[in-house]
Amino acid sequence: MFAKILIANRGEIAVRVLRACRTLGVEAVVAYSEADRESLAVQLADEAICIGPADAKRSYLSAPAVISAAIVSGCDAIHPGYGFLSEDEGFAEVVRAHGLTFIGPPPQVLERFASKEATRRLLGAEGLATIPGSNGMLRDDLHGLEEAERIGYPVLIKPSAGGGGKGMRMVRTPRELEAALKICRSEARAAFGDDSLYLEKWLEDNRHVEVQVAVDRFGHGVHLGERDCSVQRRHQKFLEEAPTPALDEAARNELAERAIRAVVAAGYENVGTLEFLVDPAGNAYFIEINCRIQVEHPVTEMLTGIDLVVTQIRIAAGEPLGFSQGDVTLRGHALEFRINAEDTAHDFRPSTGVVERYLAPGGPGVRMDSHLFTGYEVPPFYDSLLGKLVVWGPDRPTAIARSRAALDELVVDGIVTNIAIHQALLVNDTFLAGEMTTNLVDRIGSAAFLAAAAR
Repeated sequence: MFAKILIANRGEIAVRVLRACRTLGVEAVVAYSEADRESLAVQLADEAICIGPADAKRSYLSAPAVISAAIVSGCDAIHPGYGFLSEDEGFAEVVRAHGLTFIGPPPQVLERFASKEATRRLLGAEGLATIPGSNGMLRDDLHGLEEAERIGYPVLIKPSAGGGGKGMRMVRTPRELEAALKICRSEARAAFGDDSLYLEKWLEDNRHVEVQVAVDRFGHGVHLGERDCSVQRRHQKFLEEAPTPALDEAARNELAERAIRAVVAAGYENVGTLEFLVDPAGNAYFIEINCRIQVEHPVTEMLTGIDLVVTQIRIAAGEPLGFSQGDVTLRGHALEFRINAEDTAHDFRPSTGVVERYLAPGGPGVRMDSHLFTGYEVPPFYDSLLGKLVVWGPDRPTAIARSRAALDELVVDGIVTNIAIHQALLVNDTFLAGEMTTNLVDRIGSAAFLAAAAR
């Protein structure tokens, strides 16, 4: 096991990784930007080291700054969290070249799965059904128009790198496609430094379901069930749950078993998540793999009792997985509510300011992963995620009832949050019936969604 780990991230995930290090008895050093000097992770860390100014490109995204911090502080491994450098194969290779361990898939594995379009072909060859899409990356606009005509509209434009909905657009006509390709290239270049795009056939009224996997370096792998991430706005998730209401138990098991067989055969290593779109007939199509810990990993932890961040660290340290598929038991139902600094009544406009009062909810089956505290100033430089409220119950109705109570208890005064839209979802008939699709909120509109809940 490692002696000391550098946590190269911020916010709630930095705190989450810090707690996993404490569980393992490993010292943790938090790397922080000047904007995060007073953050909770810095306050809780064994050591903390500043790696640059608020601008993420000069701090959290600066490989020289992060590696220098690890060397200076005597760390032997770096945990990148999610986002930032977490799936950067070049960074992982530089980490290894400096005699450090990257906590995540090794560089060669990250490189193999770096391109979403190439990964579709790789795992498609291992038996996973994929959505019809373009043959390779789009060379130019003309190639995009030709491929869209062959696939059939509507189509989804997707960037080869990155995630979080950036650089993605659904288009229904050639005219929309021409305009959207320029926007998507610009967004992808700005967000990921890579403007490569490809196309997928757009499935109307689809569900978004993902399978959590863990594979050690000896080729032993397990799945830890699936999660439903269908509640989204502009392709960005903000509520997740497990098990998915989209599939029955037999279909869920079959999907998870196919997923773990495919990634083990393809040579994956460490913790990862395979994402699928499910059509109204229940057919699941693989779309991408996330080679990192996911924001929504606590949902799976609540069902299995397995600490995924500890598992991730142990695998990176070269330890065997330590449990088999037969040891994984999925129990009950869990939901995760992403609490963001956003004004849902005004098109999810970002919010900043000082948290004047923060009270976390409690009770049976209630967990709050957050870096908030009373007096914390939410900076304007980073993602709007403030924390994750995760609620477990023996069944879905109980988990929803506990979630209503927990959301009512949660207090974040001084800034605008999206708590209200979560409360609206929990009285929405479509959601309560488990029939939500990825376009539910965007189709109705957030303001109308809130107004309908208030009636």
